[in-house]
Amino acid sequence: MVNDSHHKGKAEDQEESLATILNAAQRSDLTLLIADATTAMRETILSSFDAGSSLSLDPSDDSLSGDDKIRNPNLDVATSDVEQYDRERKLKEQREKELSSSKMLELKAASLRFFDEWREGVLQRIGEVVNSKETASSHLMDASAAQAQAKPHLPADKKIDDQTTEVSDVSVGTTLGDLYPPVSTPLATLEDSHRILILHSMLLLLLSLEHYIAPSRVLLLYLTSSLRLPLSVLTNDEEKVAHGLLEAAKELTGASETQKKATENQSARKWKVGLASVAGAAIIGVTGGLAAPLVAAGVGSVMGGLGLGATAAAGYLGTVAGSTVIVGGLFGAYGGRMTGQMMDNYAREVEDFAFLPVRGARRRFEGKEAEAASESEHRRLRVTIGISGWLTEKEEVVTPWRVVGKGAEVFALRYELEALMNLGNSMTAMVSSTAWGYAKSEIIKRTIFADIFGALWPLGLLKISRVVDNPFSIAKSRAEKAGEVLADALINKAQGERPVTLIGYSLGARVIYSCLTSLAKRGAFGLVESVVMIGAPTPSTTAEWRVMRTVVSGRLINVYSENDYVLGFLYRTSSIQFGIAGLQKIEGLPSVENVDVSEMVSGHLRYRYLVGSILNKIGFEDIELEELEKEEEALKLLEEEETKKALLAKQAKTKEEAGGAHEADQEADSMEKQVQEKTQKSLLQRATEQLYISTGTGTGKDAGTSQKSYYQRATDQLHFGNNKNGSGSAQDRTAATQGQRGAQSEPSQPKSYMQLAAEKMNLG
Repeated sequence: MVNDSHHKGKAEDQEESLATILNAAQRSDLTLLIADATTAMRETILSSFDAGSSLSLDPSDDSLSGDDKIRNPNLDVATSDVEQYDRERKLKEQREKELSSSKMLELKAASLRFFDEWREGVLQRIGEVVNSKETASSHLMDASAAQAQAKPHLPADKKIDDQTTEVSDVSVGTTLGDLYPPVSTPLATLEDSHRILILHSMLLLLLSLEHYIAPSRVLLLYLTSSLRLPLSVLTNDEEKVAHGLLEAAKELTGASETQKKATENQSARKWKVGLASVAGAAIIGVTGGLAAPLVAAGVGSVMGGLGLGATAAAGYLGTVAGSTVIVGGLFGAYGGRMTGQMMDNYAREVEDFAFLPVRGARRRFEGKEAEAASESEHRRLRVTIGISGWLTEKEEVVTPWRVVGKGAEVFALRYELEALMNLGNSMTAMVSSTAWGYAKSEIIKRTIFADIFGALWPLGLLKISRVVDNPFSIAKSRAEKAGEVLADALINKAQGERPVTLIGYSLGARVIYSCLTSLAKRGAFGLVESVVMIGAPTPSTTAEWRVMRTVVSGRLINVYSENDYVLGFLYRTSSIQFGIAGLQKIEGLPSVENVDVSEMVSGHLRYRYLVGSILNKIGFEDIELEELEKEEEALKLLEEEETKKALLAKQAKTKEEAGGAHEADQEADSMEKQVQEKTQKSLLQRATEQLYISTGTGTGKDAGTSQKSYYQRATDQLHFGNNKNGSGSAQDRTAATQGQRGAQSEPSQPKSYMQLAAEKMNLG
């Protein structure tokens, strides 16, 4: 077991650093290790542009076909599939044609150029501290010439089910070695304390570049694997460093420092205005401009907590150790950018667009956004954004993502509440219908792909399709726009200079698809560390995923189920010729992880209750086990309800067959009314809460009276909005949003209940 408390026994008067624990040969091994690891990372990028990836062609004669292959002396006709060779040869030709397009050539060149510039900066910084720039550059040339000892990130496909052993921290370490194969290095034989100090020093050196972008995080994962350390060592170190930087910045910006710098930095007033406008800046007390070294505020002792001396820690941090502005930029103005004015601007393009802090969600609900955004104990060096794909209640924006652990700063993306609630209620109504129960029993007899491509869906099911088709089309269009806005937020550094992990299910995955595509078009590399797309209603073509892969530095995971009949039915009117990622694996890209969950996911609606279980079983870094248990209990309740509905559907099968189209039409009418009522009720509840918060609350008996009053007033506004014909409401949306939705047959809609209530009652 790794011991991280070794430093307690050290002599107080001796500070440790890389220079004191490593001799010249070991320091050379360290720079070579980094050179090898970065070369392996570059090979991962190149593998995405290899036309022969995942093909089994004979490398010596892959240009041969037909009779020529049979005459090939290197080919054993008795054991070889000549037709397969021909198929793969044609597939390779198609990929080569795609990769030779100017768009792909430019994308490849741009991604490699960004990576090479980042790698050069890293090696120069390492060389300055460990040995010399010349030595670091020499090791890079040696690693490149030998194609490095490290292997690129090429994970194997997985298939998981309910019996798959859940992943613990120990097995995460095993998974880490599988995902980021360790580089052979003599440093792996050093004692635990020295290997921990090396990793800690590398983290500080990477931070000294004034950013902690996705490639830097992936490099540390390679180093952790190569030094034979558990992943928890890295995640714990990241948490301590984040806390140390923020606490030191707090102390530094005390009252005396504020007064001193107020007169010295008038030219940097833009920082004062910008940071003071976001939630959390007041607590941090940012004054703008450069401040005295953070070491003076105690950062040296904090950073030296793993045995590294204070002086060495300050030296490794470089300019970061002397500027609260840089620290603020690193954390996105101390977390405020993800909850401040920037998000209000984006909300004009996508309704309800906001990042909700999962850990501070309760304070946000209570109207205390500043406290929720600025609590330093929740600040981390990494950001995770969870994106729900539909809603049946507003809490589902945040609830599924509480299962993500505290190793990262976790946000839930809120967007287009009304569209997502309408979709969620529509899907729930559809799968509860007798028509769906009967249709599913018929579909199971065939295959889902036969139904999608052959239009073999039962007539009764097609009769009720109007209940879900329009809500899905509208929500999908708005998810695409939300993805573009999310990409813009990341490019504008809402998250600061920290790596982002994106996780989404259903249309949440569609948001991610749109985001990554937009990032690639704009050449925004290095922002996204890892991506998990679950039940994605997106194309599954190699070309589409190749583009997304270029802007993801770490893991890109496609979680799919061949038994997702709901997704197949919803997507049947889309461009199904390009495949459906949520139903099948991604071919031709070995750096994309395909995870088959067919045996544990029997329906699209189950994903909402399986997020934690899936993440746990694919070796995701952070999982809150207590929240995972709550998720599993919720799933059991869902399964019990589904069993009851299945019995009712079985009893109604005869009636369905006898009643035919007339019964299906009646059921569809009833379902549409139920969906409308549920959606309005949820929106009314949200409007009531928002009105209650915005106007303050009473106490005791007055509080109850106040709540009742606001509920009645919000109800009045609901009726007021529904009695209007909605004319002019389309002008409330931006031109960009209208362009995305123009293709949809979307009826004009009344203003939001919150907006109507505010206008009517002048609550401002």
